[in-house]
Amino acid sequence: MTSTLRVYDLRTEHLTEPLGIDAPVPRFSWRLRSDRRGAAQSAYRIVVHSGDREVWDSGRVESSQTSGIEVGARLASRTSYRWSLQVFDETSSPGEPETASFETALLSRSAFRGAWIGRDVHWDAPDNELDPPVDDDIPAKVRHIPPAAHLRREFGVTTPVTRARAYATARGLYTLHVNGRRVGDHELAPGWTDYRDRILYQTYDLTPLVRDGENAIGIVLADGWWSGYVGFDSRRQGKHYGTAPQAWAMIVLEHDDGTETVITTDAAWRERRGAIRYTDPLMGEHVDARQELHGWTEPGFDDSAWAPARELAHDHDLLVAQVDEPIRATLQVPAVERLADPDGRAVYDFGQNLVGRVRIELGAMSAGQQVVLRHGEVLDDDGRLYTANLRTAEARDVYASAGSASNLFEPTFTVHGFRYLELSGLDTPPDPGQVTAVVLHNDTPFVGEITTSSADLNQLVSNIRWGQRGNFVGVPTDCPQRDERLGWMADAQVFLPTAALGADVAAFFTRWLRDVRFAQSPEGSFPDVAPVVSEFFADGAPAWADAGVIIPWHLYRVYGDRRLLADSFESMARWVDFVERENPDLLWRRRVGNHYGDWLQIDAVTPRPVLATAYFARSAELVARAASVLGHDLQAARYGELARRVRTSFVEAFVDDDARIEGDTQTAYLLGLAFELLPERLRARAADHLVRTIEANDGLLTTGFVGVSLLCPVLSEIGRSDLAYALVETDRYPSWLYSVRHGATTIWERWDGWTEHAGFQSAEMNSFNHYSLGSVGEWLVRFVAGIDQTPESVGYEQLRIAPQIGGSLTRVAARYETPRGLVMTEWSIEGDDVEVAASVPPGTTARVSLASRDVLESAGTLEETTGISEIVVGDGLTEFTIVSGDYRFRFPRAAE
Repeated sequence: MTSTLRVYDLRTEHLTEPLGIDAPVPRFSWRLRSDRRGAAQSAYRIVVHSGDREVWDSGRVESSQTSGIEVGARLASRTSYRWSLQVFDETSSPGEPETASFETALLSRSAFRGAWIGRDVHWDAPDNELDPPVDDDIPAKVRHIPPAAHLRREFGVTTPVTRARAYATARGLYTLHVNGRRVGDHELAPGWTDYRDRILYQTYDLTPLVRDGENAIGIVLADGWWSGYVGFDSRRQGKHYGTAPQAWAMIVLEHDDGTETVITTDAAWRERRGAIRYTDPLMGEHVDARQELHGWTEPGFDDSAWAPARELAHDHDLLVAQVDEPIRATLQVPAVERLADPDGRAVYDFGQNLVGRVRIELGAMSAGQQVVLRHGEVLDDDGRLYTANLRTAEARDVYASAGSASNLFEPTFTVHGFRYLELSGLDTPPDPGQVTAVVLHNDTPFVGEITTSSADLNQLVSNIRWGQRGNFVGVPTDCPQRDERLGWMADAQVFLPTAALGADVAAFFTRWLRDVRFAQSPEGSFPDVAPVVSEFFADGAPAWADAGVIIPWHLYRVYGDRRLLADSFESMARWVDFVERENPDLLWRRRVGNHYGDWLQIDAVTPRPVLATAYFARSAELVARAASVLGHDLQAARYGELARRVRTSFVEAFVDDDARIEGDTQTAYLLGLAFELLPERLRARAADHLVRTIEANDGLLTTGFVGVSLLCPVLSEIGRSDLAYALVETDRYPSWLYSVRHGATTIWERWDGWTEHAGFQSAEMNSFNHYSLGSVGEWLVRFVAGIDQTPESVGYEQLRIAPQIGGSLTRVAARYETPRGLVMTEWSIEGDDVEVAASVPPGTTARVSLASRDVLESAGTLEETTGISEIVVGDGLTEFTIVSGDYRFRFPRAAE
């Protein structure tokens, strides 16, 4: 008998059919679906093949595990593999097998060949002859940014090719071209890692592009994060890793006679400058079409006047295969309107604050005619493009025509955060239909969504998602528009629960956490940002550096990834040891780095020692839990005891007998309750104080970056979802909907980024695309939609479905692809009744809690319905356990 249990979304190392991984022991994972209640996986069998050869057969394994299954065989370098998966249901009936593939990259250092190459700066010395400065429209910040290098070589193919691969990367940014075609869909490759630790390389399939006879390969090479502008430290804003970019590539051709041809980057390549006169991620790109090298990636191109490329290095030790989804162009957003500013310049509105670049059809232009594109998030009160908040970032692209009847411009190596585009240089600017924004971000698969009956809340959800898109570019950044774009640790840790409910971020954060670990100091201190590009950030602050502990733990809870937890455990423990060593009285007052406190709180000051010590206790507790998971019993006991002592010190130092916490702020009580710092006898009074501080502030929040992520979840946990709803649904300042009502399409950095009473906040720090305050998205999914997992669950093996019916909402629907399969909830109000629907994936149980003592499933009473057990009725609630399947319940709405 064939099972109705189905597998889908087969992944290797968290990726779908990856091309080029170098994990020594790859891991497999999959999701399950079934149209039958109670379906569950009881066993699986995995068979791995390379061609016709069987590499590994797991045999039938009695297990409900669906992730982290390690290959039990040694894999070969540069080899394609196919794995088939068959699962067996709870009756041992087999399901239909499904297959997926992956390919290994270069698994040994001896496999790497070729040199790092780039421009020979001595060859083109005449270009360095300088004339006295003249007044022009080239900003000083971009005057000395070098042009992109164009590197090429040709090779012949005399024996038919059965498979062709390119392994390529850059110290900088690059695009790869073969026979006139751009290779792959990666943007801003290879992305940003701490290049002192490792550089990612990409694997490309060239098989369809390589021809018999002559072939040409080309690389365009730019500064990027390697030697371009990064951050806002004016003393060290560029050349963090090197002074000029370098490219590396190795092309392997496999022939039908069993031989191989290897072409590498070396002195045989040729180089010259082309149309990109300068390019930089922060500053923008200048393209002069008169310098276009037409046909330069085609065989037979005359490069006799080109300079020889220079071999700059021969090391390969830091090369690591791409381990997560690359940056891609994922969406195209057309301009919705063309405006005219007071000076007559054309301004295009895309209707959405986003991150990427513009593709624009400029029409006919005369030779040398130049257009300037400036990007901004908002317009000022006069209707002009507002760019003061960009600080030193120019966000300015320039295009000069060769005199063509048609001119299409789209930059390559820059990225901007913008909603508006200002265009100057044309008498007749293009229509909006000729102007398109191309959205760029790491292509993490979106796996969750939520919709409500409120247009305002739906816009808030959209703002959160667009903020996630725009700030997952290379690293989880703080903001995408100004001269910063750094991997801020606190921003990442407070937003991660929301991010993981919206997208599968396992591979993305796995990759970034290596930068976090590398940035840890010899003393054990994590920094404020990773990668570190300034000593200003080196000694981490409370809640910022604690991300080095909080993020690995949360990823383990969501994805069940023990390997990630094991990789991070030593660094997690070293961080807690560092804080303890510097603060033997267990009150964190020393070595607090750039102590930001509850950053951007409103009309409140949470004492910094209160916040710091709370995070000290939290990190110690999470290290203890991680040690227990990994079987480190002695360390689990040590850090568990440390956490207990820090909690005791916290209460003795900061909490009085009435549970008032020093500072008497919303964030102080949120920390005490969320981090379980208070003895049981004080928790109820602390909850009362939290409510009092909100009501005393006219029902408004005062929390900053740290407190805001805890605000609504804690209120729901203490039984005050009504107050959480009130905070989320108000549009009074400060609130989430204040920005929505004033046209926000992403989350603002500050509650007061712009206000009716004061206008724009300080241009020194005022981003309109910053995801931290969007951490309320976690509450919307976990509490409003009711999709959560029990405290003891890992990887959503045990669900908690407890929607909080409230506010002005009459309908909420959500779906989330957990690591085990799809969970869906929906609730609606019709008259005096509430109807709740839930779908639970195979192999998962769910504890359901509904706010009524009188609950009936649509098919009959609970007691009469299969798949439902452990029914408990009391205190205005009905709680019960359900197995996998689809359910629908109805009950009277609770009285207001």
